[in-house]
Amino acid sequence: MSQFDLIATTPMGLEAVAAREIRDLGYTDVTVENGRVIFKGDELAICRANLWLRTADRILIKMGQFEARTFDELFEGTKALAWPDWIPNDAEFPVQGRSYKSQLSSVPACQGIVKKAVVEKMKLRSGTEWFAETGARYVIEVALLNDVATLTIDTTGPSLHKRGYRKLVTEAPLKETMAAALVLLSRWRPERPLYDPFCGSGTIPIEAAMIGWNIAPGLRRDFPSELWDNIPPELWEQAREEAYDSVRDDFPLDIVGSDIDSSAIDVALAAAKAAGLAGQLHFRVEPVAKARPRGDYGCLITNPPYGERLGDQQDALQALRQLGSLTKKLPTWSVFVLSPDKQLESSMGGRRADKKRKLFNGRIECNLAQFLGPLPPRNFVQSAQTHASQASESPLSQTAQNSEGRD
Repeated sequence: MSQFDLIATTPMGLEAVAAREIRDLGYTDVTVENGRVIFKGDELAICRANLWLRTADRILIKMGQFEARTFDELFEGTKALAWPDWIPNDAEFPVQGRSYKSQLSSVPACQGIVKKAVVEKMKLRSGTEWFAETGARYVIEVALLNDVATLTIDTTGPSLHKRGYRKLVTEAPLKETMAAALVLLSRWRPERPLYDPFCGSGTIPIEAAMIGWNIAPGLRRDFPSELWDNIPPELWEQAREEAYDSVRDDFPLDIVGSDIDSSAIDVALAAAKAAGLAGQLHFRVEPVAKARPRGDYGCLITNPPYGERLGDQQDALQALRQLGSLTKKLPTWSVFVLSPDKQLESSMGGRRADKKRKLFNGRIECNLAQFLGPLPPRNFVQSAQTHASQASESPLSQTAQNSEGRD
């Protein structure tokens, strides 16, 4: 199989997390850039990355990169690339585009130039003058940044945050990619309790359970590249078999979510059922002021409501005060709170966060405030692990194990 450049696009702030995931899959030639991670891989890597990456949005094949200050440069640079090596004569190949700080600022015009150049290149190889575009879908993207054009083909289709289990949503839901990132950035391990007191549609608990049981997030969906000639079906079968073999569901999880909104809990229960996790997750209607999570050395991971997202600033402030009161009653727990509130520590009662990390919840700039409690003693971990069988040594089973204590 051939090696080529792949790009995992990510939400801003999650590049390092996605890079760690890629390395955990066994791909070591990794470069981190703003909003994306570039890595070397083959056809099987496309399958594995789409199935396994929890914090990336899409997996793109990098076809080429060149300076393009004029439409002629864009046309000739695009035409020089090896499009027929990937795109068959009957393929559907729409072009999407974006431009930032570049002389070629008209995105529709750039899309048209790229489409024309790809057609001309395919004519040279096939001798065909007209393409019906009735076959498999290959979405081409032209991205212009500082007069440099990057041409890619999208292997993913709908964003990877669309796992397939969330059919209904609450107001302003947290994306699955961000929820997974919060869990991966925490100290949580499967033997520890996890609690989200503002769980909404249940995304953090569900993503945590998938990490805890090492369930590949892409197992319940399909991808347009499954229909491509260049990626044989047996490679997808191999990647899915690896994923199923890597599931570790032979021990119980202690994961709880609560919310004051009963309709949100209904959505969470439906999502947990669709994810195949209804028997492992516990949801309840409960205000944070009455929350009493059980157990020691747990992780409280949450995205509390805030006015910019859900409307009422005063209610949001009250929720943070109640959250602060709750955390004071959990001396052995670690607490991870995603919020745009610049006065979060004061609002929660004055304790200073041990760490902060800038993240973007959609377009809203937030901080992940990390209040770190003590690590569990060795006998706590050993006792919890008596419920589990020996974990596989495959790189595909290491995502949850390798997450503790890293940023």
